[in-house]
Amino acid sequence: MALDPKILQSLTRRVEPANYLRVTPWARRSTPLGMGFGETRFASPTKAFKLLYIAEDLATSVAEAIIRDRFEGKTIRELAQSDIADWGVCALSATRPLRLLTLRGDACFKLGISTDIVGAKAHDEARAFSQALYDTTDLDGIVYHSRLRKKNCIAIYDRAVTPGLSAQPVVQLERLAALVPALKTLKTNLI
Repeated sequence: MALDPKILQSLTRRVEPANYLRVTPWARRSTPLGMGFGETRFASPTKAFKLLYIAEDLATSVAEAIIRDRFEGKTIRELAQSDIADWGVCALSATRPLRLLTLRGDACFKLGISTDIVGAKAHDEARAFSQALYDTTDLDGIVYHSRLRKKNCIAIYDRAVTPGLSAQPVVQLERLAALVPALKTLKTNLI
Protein backbone atom coordinates (compact mmCIF):
# COMPACT_ATOMS: atom_id res chain seq x y z
CA MET A 1 0.00 0.00 0.00
CA ALA A 2 1.54 3.29 -1.12
CA LEU A 3 1.01 6.21 1.26
CA ASP A 4 1.97 9.72 0.15
CA PRO A 5 4.45 11.10 2.72
CA LYS A 6 3.28 14.70 2.17
CA ILE A 7 -0.34 13.79 2.84
CA LEU A 8 0.66 11.72 5.87
CA GLN A 9 2.57 14.70 7.21
CA SER A 10 -0.42 17.00 6.65
CA LEU A 11 -2.63 14.58 8.61
CA THR A 12 -0.20 14.04 11.50
CA ARG A 13 -1.19 15.70 14.77
CA ARG A 14 0.58 16.10 18.10
CA VAL A 15 -1.96 14.95 20.66
CA GLU A 16 -1.70 14.73 24.45
CA PRO A 17 -4.72 12.76 25.59
CA ALA A 18 -5.58 13.39 29.23
CA ASN A 19 -7.74 10.99 31.20
CA TYR A 20 -8.81 8.98 28.19
CA LEU A 21 -10.38 5.71 29.22
CA ARG A 22 -9.58 2.10 28.58
CA VAL A 23 -12.05 -0.67 29.33
CA THR A 24 -10.05 -3.82 29.94
CA PRO A 25 -10.72 -7.32 31.27
CA TRP A 26 -10.61 -7.34 35.07
CA ALA A 27 -8.21 -10.29 34.95
CA ARG A 28 -5.62 -7.92 33.43
CA ARG A 29 -6.04 -5.19 36.03
CA SER A 30 -2.42 -5.44 37.20
CA THR A 31 -1.16 -4.39 33.75
CA PRO A 32 -3.22 -1.36 32.66
CA LEU A 33 -0.75 -0.69 29.82
CA GLY A 34 -0.59 -4.35 28.82
CA MET A 35 -1.26 -5.40 25.25
CA GLY A 36 -1.70 -8.57 23.29
CA PHE A 37 -2.18 -9.63 19.70
CA GLY A 38 -5.77 -9.37 18.61
CA GLU A 39 -8.23 -9.23 15.77
CA THR A 40 -9.09 -5.58 16.37
CA ARG A 41 -9.56 -2.80 13.82
CA PHE A 42 -5.93 -1.69 13.52
CA ALA A 43 -4.19 -4.87 14.76
CA SER A 44 -1.27 -6.25 12.80
CA PRO A 45 -2.39 -9.00 10.42
CA THR A 46 1.07 -10.58 10.87
CA LYS A 47 1.35 -10.05 14.65
CA ALA A 48 4.23 -7.66 14.08
CA PHE A 49 3.03 -5.16 16.70
CA LYS A 50 0.53 -4.72 19.51
CA LEU A 51 -1.93 -1.91 20.16
CA LEU A 52 -3.57 -0.17 23.07
CA TYR A 53 -6.97 1.46 22.48
CA ILE A 54 -8.37 4.38 24.48
CA ALA A 55 -11.46 6.55 24.10
CA GLU A 56 -12.36 10.06 25.13
CA ASP A 57 -15.27 9.04 27.36
CA LEU A 58 -16.71 6.10 29.27
CA ALA A 59 -19.70 5.59 26.97
CA THR A 60 -17.45 5.23 23.94
CA SER A 61 -15.07 2.88 25.78
CA VAL A 62 -17.96 0.65 26.88
CA ALA A 63 -19.53 0.71 23.41
CA GLU A 64 -16.24 -0.22 21.73
CA ALA A 65 -15.08 -2.89 24.19
CA ILE A 66 -18.25 -4.52 25.47
CA ILE A 67 -21.43 -3.63 23.58
CA ARG A 68 -20.13 -3.50 20.00
CA ASP A 69 -22.89 -4.84 17.71
CA ARG A 70 -24.80 -6.98 20.23
CA PHE A 71 -28.01 -4.93 19.96
CA GLU A 72 -28.31 -4.89 16.19
CA GLY A 73 -31.89 -5.65 15.18
CA LYS A 74 -33.06 -5.61 18.82
CA THR A 75 -35.47 -3.18 20.44
CA ILE A 76 -34.53 -4.06 24.01
CA ARG A 77 -31.06 -2.89 24.98
CA GLU A 78 -30.07 -4.52 28.26
CA LEU A 79 -26.81 -5.60 29.78
CA ALA A 80 -26.84 -8.08 32.63
CA GLN A 81 -24.60 -7.49 35.62
CA SER A 82 -22.65 -10.56 34.48
CA ASP A 83 -21.89 -8.81 31.15
CA ILE A 84 -19.81 -6.20 32.96
CA ALA A 85 -18.64 -8.09 36.06
CA ASP A 86 -15.36 -9.16 34.46
CA TRP A 87 -14.40 -5.70 33.20
CA GLY A 88 -12.41 -2.82 34.62
CA VAL A 89 -11.61 0.68 33.48
CA CYS A 90 -8.65 2.99 33.92
CA ALA A 91 -7.71 6.50 32.93
CA LEU A 92 -4.65 7.02 30.76
CA SER A 93 -2.80 10.22 29.98
CA ALA A 94 0.07 11.10 27.70
CA THR A 95 3.46 11.79 29.29
CA ARG A 96 4.58 13.49 26.08
CA PRO A 97 2.83 14.59 22.88
CA LEU A 98 1.94 11.60 20.71
CA ARG A 99 2.41 11.84 16.96
CA LEU A 100 -0.84 10.45 15.59
CA LEU A 101 -2.27 10.12 12.12
CA THR A 102 -5.78 11.51 12.13
CA LEU A 103 -8.32 9.49 10.19
CA ARG A 104 -11.17 11.82 11.15
CA GLY A 105 -13.19 13.90 8.72
CA ASP A 106 -12.06 13.53 5.11
CA ALA A 107 -8.65 12.03 5.92
CA CYS A 108 -9.37 8.70 4.18
CA PHE A 109 -10.40 10.57 1.04
CA LYS A 110 -7.21 12.67 1.15
CA LEU A 111 -5.06 9.55 1.58
CA GLY A 112 -6.90 7.74 -1.20
CA ILE A 113 -7.86 4.87 1.08
CA SER A 114 -11.21 3.22 1.71
CA THR A 115 -13.52 4.80 4.29
CA ASP A 116 -14.17 1.21 5.39
CA ILE A 117 -10.87 1.49 7.25
CA VAL A 118 -12.63 3.53 9.93
CA GLY A 119 -16.28 2.72 9.30
CA ALA A 120 -16.75 -0.95 8.47
CA LYS A 121 -17.45 -3.85 10.82
CA ALA A 122 -14.88 -5.93 8.96
CA HIS A 123 -11.28 -5.10 9.82
CA ASP A 124 -9.19 -6.58 7.01
CA GLU A 125 -8.57 -3.28 5.16
CA ALA A 126 -7.91 -1.38 8.39
CA ARG A 127 -5.43 -3.98 9.57
CA ALA A 128 -3.53 -3.92 6.26
CA PHE A 129 -3.48 -0.12 6.35
CA SER A 130 -2.22 -0.07 9.95
CA GLN A 131 0.52 -2.56 9.09
CA ALA A 132 1.69 -0.36 6.20
CA LEU A 133 1.60 2.73 8.43
CA TYR A 134 3.57 0.99 11.18
CA ASP A 135 6.15 -0.36 8.73
CA THR A 136 6.77 2.87 6.82
CA THR A 137 6.52 5.58 9.49
CA ASP A 138 7.55 6.21 13.07
CA LEU A 139 4.09 7.44 14.07
CA ASP A 140 2.81 6.61 17.56
CA GLY A 141 -0.66 5.63 16.43
CA ILE A 142 -3.97 6.62 14.89
CA VAL A 143 -6.71 8.94 16.12
CA TYR A 144 -10.13 8.21 14.63
CA HIS A 145 -13.83 8.44 15.35
CA SER A 146 -15.58 5.44 16.84
CA ARG A 147 -17.85 3.94 14.19
CA LEU A 148 -20.36 3.34 16.98
CA ARG A 149 -20.40 6.79 18.62
CA LYS A 150 -18.44 9.20 16.40
CA LYS A 151 -16.28 10.17 19.40
CA ASN A 152 -12.48 10.25 19.50
CA CYS A 153 -10.62 6.98 19.92
CA ILE A 154 -6.88 6.41 19.74
CA ALA A 155 -5.03 3.25 18.74
CA ILE A 156 -1.50 3.53 20.13
CA TYR A 157 1.29 1.37 18.75
CA ASP A 158 3.35 -0.68 21.20
CA ARG A 159 6.47 1.38 20.44
CA ALA A 160 4.80 4.45 22.01
CA VAL A 161 2.96 2.96 24.99
CA THR A 162 5.70 2.72 27.63
CA PRO A 163 7.46 5.99 26.81
CA GLY A 164 4.25 7.89 26.01
CA LEU A 165 1.52 6.93 28.50
CA SER A 166 0.83 6.70 32.20
CA ALA A 167 -2.12 4.85 33.68
CA GLN A 168 -4.21 5.17 36.80
CA PRO A 169 -5.12 1.93 38.59
CA VAL A 170 -7.85 -0.20 37.03
CA VAL A 171 -11.15 -0.05 38.92
CA GLN A 172 -14.08 -2.42 38.58
CA LEU A 173 -16.44 -1.12 35.93
CA GLU A 174 -19.55 -2.15 37.88
CA ARG A 175 -18.45 -0.03 40.87
CA LEU A 176 -18.00 3.11 38.80
CA ALA A 177 -20.64 5.76 39.54
CA ALA A 178 -20.39 7.03 35.97
CA LEU A 179 -21.41 3.66 34.50
CA VAL A 180 -25.20 4.11 34.69
CA PRO A 181 -25.14 7.57 33.06
CA ALA A 182 -22.79 6.22 30.37
CA LEU A 183 -25.16 3.35 29.69
CA LYS A 184 -28.10 5.77 29.52
CA THR A 185 -26.15 7.68 26.86
CA LEU A 186 -25.94 4.38 25.00
CA LYS A 187 -29.71 3.80 25.48
CA THR A 188 -28.84 0.67 27.45
CA ASN A 189 -30.19 -0.53 30.79
CA LEU A 190 -28.24 -2.48 33.37
CA ILE A 191 -30.29 -5.34 34.81
